[in-house]
Amino acid sequence: MNNSKIKINTIAMAALIAALYVVFTYLSFLFGLSGTNMIQLRISEALCILAAYTPAAIPGLTIGCVLANLLTGSLLWDVVFGSFATFIGAAFTYFFRKRKYAASLPPIIANTLIVPFILMYVYGMPDGWTILALCVFTGEIISCGVLGTMLVWMFEKTKSGQNIKNILINRPF
Repeated sequence: MNNSKIKINTIAMAALIAALYVVFTYLSFLFGLSGTNMIQLRISEALCILAAYTPAAIPGLTIGCVLANLLTGSLLWDVVFGSFATFIGAAFTYFFRKRKYAASLPPIIANTLIVPFILMYVYGMPDGWTILALCVFTGEIISCGVLGTMLVWMFEKTKSGQNIKNILINRPF
């Protein structure tokens, strides 16, 4: 495959992942699971695991987070630092690509450390950092830890999941 086709495939994969992130975040928002709540459950955070399968997920998840935050009415600093947390989580997830079942840890840690400051200083939530971190951690464990690990299991153990994994890894567009 020539170099320009690889770049186009990577951009297409990143765009697809960004679109999925936006759609799943918006669905979470519509059902009241995410937004500026203390406990958030962004179903889209399960997609962070995709960075263990393709580096295209790193910009895809980051751009998806920026767009989703803008779409759901997040304030500017939330858009900036929340998306930065997603970028850090996705980038470190890529380093766990050989240990897929541990790949959900970086997004959980990045969001647990960064998002409480956003909730405190951008949205003025009165609770202390520890309480907010516990709330963010809870949402991340469910969305990224449980749902993300279920995605890994699907990619590794089911026929359709293996087909999706092969598309992510080989990008045969």
